[in-house]
Amino acid sequence: MPTGVSDLVLVNVDGKPGFYARVEAIVPDVKPGWWQVKLLVLSFPLQVYTWILEETQINGLPFTMGGTPIKLEKVVSPAEPAEPVPNATTGEKPGGGKVVSLFERKKGE
Repeated sequence: MPTGVSDLVLVNVDGKPGFYARVEAIVPDVKPGWWQVKLLVLSFPLQVYTWILEETQINGLPFTMGGTPIKLEKVVSPAEPAEPVPNATTGEKPGGGKVVSLFERKKGE
């Protein structure tokens, strides 16, 4: 599955996890076959990087920057289990609980 706008990526630097980022934009570069990829780096403080990459690099092919190996790895949210897991103590399956409005809870404080 290709990486696109709004996807989360793990940026591996020198073979190790470096940082997470959200893809903000992917626009064509002036050089044919290359793309300007705007990344919102999820750090404190937030930073924005724009890298010029080929499509294969956006989708996970390793490349180098200044001799340092870099790889973008799309982050996929783990799937919810198909069947709820029973509580180890009671054996009951989760569900049927009361929904609590955080807005209403704050008003009552």
